[in-house]
Amino acid sequence: MLLGIVGKPSSGKTSFLNAACLTSAKVADYPFTTVEPNLGTAYVRTKCVCKDLGVEDNPRNSICIDGIRLVPIRFLDVPGLVIDAHKGRGLGNQFLDELRRADALIHVVDASGSLDADGNPIEPGTWDSVQDVKWLEKEVAFWLVDLIKKDWGAFLRRITEHQSIIDLLTVKLSGLAIKKSHILEAVHQLNLDPEKPKQWSDDDLLDFALTLRRIAKPMIISANKIDLPTSKEHLDDLLNLGEAYLTVPTCALGEYAFRMFSEKGYIKYIPGDSDFEILEPDKLSEKNKEILMKLKVEVLEKYGSTGVQKILDTLVFDVLEMITVYPVHDPKKFADTDGNVLPDAFLVPRGTTAKELAEIIHTDFADTFIHAMNAKTGLRISDDYELQDRDVIKIVHAAKRK
Repeated sequence: MLLGIVGKPSSGKTSFLNAACLTSAKVADYPFTTVEPNLGTAYVRTKCVCKDLGVEDNPRNSICIDGIRLVPIRFLDVPGLVIDAHKGRGLGNQFLDELRRADALIHVVDASGSLDADGNPIEPGTWDSVQDVKWLEKEVAFWLVDLIKKDWGAFLRRITEHQSIIDLLTVKLSGLAIKKSHILEAVHQLNLDPEKPKQWSDDDLLDFALTLRRIAKPMIISANKIDLPTSKEHLDDLLNLGEAYLTVPTCALGEYAFRMFSEKGYIKYIPGDSDFEILEPDKLSEKNKEILMKLKVEVLEKYGSTGVQKILDTLVFDVLEMITVYPVHDPKKFADTDGNVLPDAFLVPRGTTAKELAEIIHTDFADTFIHAMNAKTGLRISDDYELQDRDVIKIVHAAKRK
């Protein structure tokens, strides 16, 4: 799974990446600080099964802190997007090429209204942050339209009774991680006639691109810089955009500060917490203590968290509908072959079956699959059993013949 961070220059995209992944990518208050994609690993937060099972776990691919399992996901921060990026303005072409790889998007918006359309600093509060949401959505849609309309006439002539417009679009857009089901859903929502694509107008294609992006690459809005005084009015506007625009108040720099101090052992803080505990007061300067207290009052007490972890968890678990499962080798000890208890936590789409999990673990397991076992209940389960969140599963398979 790959999440992409998008937004205009200087909106805080790289700060979000650093906060989520504890990286140190370059940030600055001028446009196009990011000219190459930055990659990182972030974590989603879920309740671990160790407490329910009464065991002490030994995670390998994830982290468990006080019964909270942090499961890794991949993250990508791409160059800032400006108006007419789909035409090559700014670093738009580079951004749009990277967009192909993302399963979902986080749009970081400067909620303080301190940047113009190109990301240049202006008088705080004077820019309408809602504009950023609207034009970025259209910019991505224009890019999709350009891809769809390329050689459109020749494309339509390839339609036969055995190959529909749906099939052709599926092949054409497969490199963007767009599935046939996504295309069918977009066509259905817009009441487009798949039997008569020659009658689809330019407006139809734009609406199709807008709808397809929402389905295939869902987006959540990070209303960033909520610690700044001018953010209140703009934040209210962003939160009132409607159901199609899921928005979370965010303070990326605050999250980064909490995580850095936690990493050094100065405070106790788990990403997503609504508070922190100072462990080493003598190692914190008075200025740093003031910063922490200000963030506590202005961000944590007002909004419940910095918003960074909430965005990750909401996007992965609620929007993309992923669940967490724990494969084990020994169902009695909940351990792998080396004795590590609950070693791995896998994120899989809701509806994944036991046999599909076997293939995710190793293709040989799927080829030689016999059955699976629910380690919590000790009951045997079939290959078409749909996994539930926080299931602990033993895959039983035959030895592969050489």
